[in-house]
Amino acid sequence: MLKQIWRGRSGYLFILPKFALFIVFVFIPILWSFLVSFQEYRVFDTVWVGLDNFRDAFSDDIFWMAVQNTLRYAVVVMPSTVIIALILASLINPLRRSAQTFFRAAFYLPTVASTVVLSMVWRWIFQTRFGLANYFLASLGLEPINWLHSSEWAMRSVITMAVLTPPGMGVILYLAAMSSIPDSLYEAATIDGANRLVQWWRITLPLLKPTTLYLMIVSTIGSFQVFDQVMLMTQGGPGYATTTIVHRIYQTAFRDFQFGYAGAMSMLLFFAIIVLALIQSRLVTSDVEYKG
Repeated sequence: MLKQIWRGRSGYLFILPKFALFIVFVFIPILWSFLVSFQEYRVFDTVWVGLDNFRDAFSDDIFWMAVQNTLRYAVVVMPSTVIIALILASLINPLRRSAQTFFRAAFYLPTVASTVVLSMVWRWIFQTRFGLANYFLASLGLEPINWLHSSEWAMRSVITMAVLTPPGMGVILYLAAMSSIPDSLYEAATIDGANRLVQWWRITLPLLKPTTLYLMIVSTIGSFQVFDQVMLMTQGGPGYATTTIVHRIYQTAFRDFQFGYAGAMSMLLFFAIIVLALIQSRLVTSDVEYKG
């Protein structure tokens, strides 16, 4: 009897540490932010203000500038990273296994590196006087650009960094999905006279819809939560040219100590991401199936 009980509950014991960490570091902070968003939070004197913090957010010009910058970043970065990952995986997949292993490792290594490290490297690349970007322009006889200190170029520089950073996770997931597609489908298409491009368009691409949907949702969430790159490369400047939603939340909470207002913006971002994820899941449905 005890063995049966243990077998039935042993699985829960293995996931208990992960679940406990989720409760402490994810669920409780979200709940706390939700409660604080309805308060004018102070350490010793908290005042319940209802929806005032949300009204302030909708009337805050800086918040709307942060929303515009975040949308601008997401609209470019999300499709770019997914498309680049798909193209790279499609080029790697026909190679021999040893070559695939090499490229898997090569593209995944930047993912292991900290965003802080990558941001510092790109900050050096875009350095005005000694950076590689302006060195390249000078070699072409062009004038240098003040990449990170110009309101015109600062956001473009942050977006460029995100787009040109190899999408290692996307490449790995696409390669795994491609390897699960039965060879019989390609063999039948070859017999019917379909070339490689037609096979990719008619077989590979439709069967990658679930992976594409997952990467789109993950990339959208990551784009709306962009913070490290902005903080390290531009600190939201010049002015508010690169201030994103998360950077604005950070400034409001830890510079201005307006935790209630920061909590309200956090909740708006939280629900916006949920809505966007639901819309994407409806638009990109997996209506193509195969039987192995």
